[in-house]
Amino acid sequence: MRALITGAAGQVGRMLIETCPQDVEAIACTHVDLDVTDASAVRARLLRERPALIVNAAAYTAVDKAESEPEAAHAINAEGPRQLAAAAGEIGARLIHLSTDFVFDGTSSTPYRPDAPTNPLSVYGRTKRDGEAAVCEALPERAVILRTAWVYAAHGANFMHTMLRLMRSRGEVGVVADQVGTPSAARPLAEALWQIAARPGIHGVHHWTDAGVASWYDFAVAIAEEGARLGLLSGSVCVRPIATEQYPTAARRPAYSVLDKRSLASLGLAPRHWRVRLREVMKELAHA
Repeated sequence: MRALITGAAGQVGRMLIETCPQDVEAIACTHVDLDVTDASAVRARLLRERPALIVNAAAYTAVDKAESEPEAAHAINAEGPRQLAAAAGEIGARLIHLSTDFVFDGTSSTPYRPDAPTNPLSVYGRTKRDGEAAVCEALPERAVILRTAWVYAAHGANFMHTMLRLMRSRGEVGVVADQVGTPSAARPLAEALWQIAARPGIHGVHHWTDAGVASWYDFAVAIAEEGARLGLLSGSVCVRPIATEQYPTAARRPAYSVLDKRSLASLGLAPRHWRVRLREVMKELAHA
């Protein structure tokens, strides 16, 4: 099977290449290789490559910056998926599109099911929701929307790296404790995407994260503990819990965005706890 991967330089894109099954020919496209907002470029590339599968990992993910750059966020997160879905329809390809927990408003007290009503609080969330809608409209029977959350890896810019940098420079950090979700390591997410790719009968909206629940404060405490254990941090670090109002940001974030993953139980994949996955990622970082 030929699979074209957009956003191949990002955290998930790089892991998709690294975990690519032997029976899949992966065509890696970074933003330089393919601008998903360029309809003619998307159509031409897909007509030339004729992949059976497209995995769209390209996204505008600067959540706060999106508030001042709504057009750029909309172009990548909404129009990009629309162009990919239209071209996929033309060549008969399947599309797996990555989305986010930020399509929800965080008012639930139980994990969000894939069919739960969306109500994003930010430009980023709204543009990702619009991208979902565009894909579902264009490819209702051949598209998968996979929502995930709090993605991080040993490479790239993410919360783990930000915390390690601040912990090294300050020795003390204040981290929001009243926003709850689930950290998700990029490698098992990529492996789950390939499992979905191997099952052409799967379509519609689904969720995938690691197992368990955490606040950003919990995540930071775990990073500090693992960092000290692995020698990534020297000395003790104080992690203080703070409230959302003590750390104002341009974009509003959901207070609760835990995702219900049961719709993918048929894959036979059991997500491991986020603490286990964090230990694996930080061990990889320590040995790099």
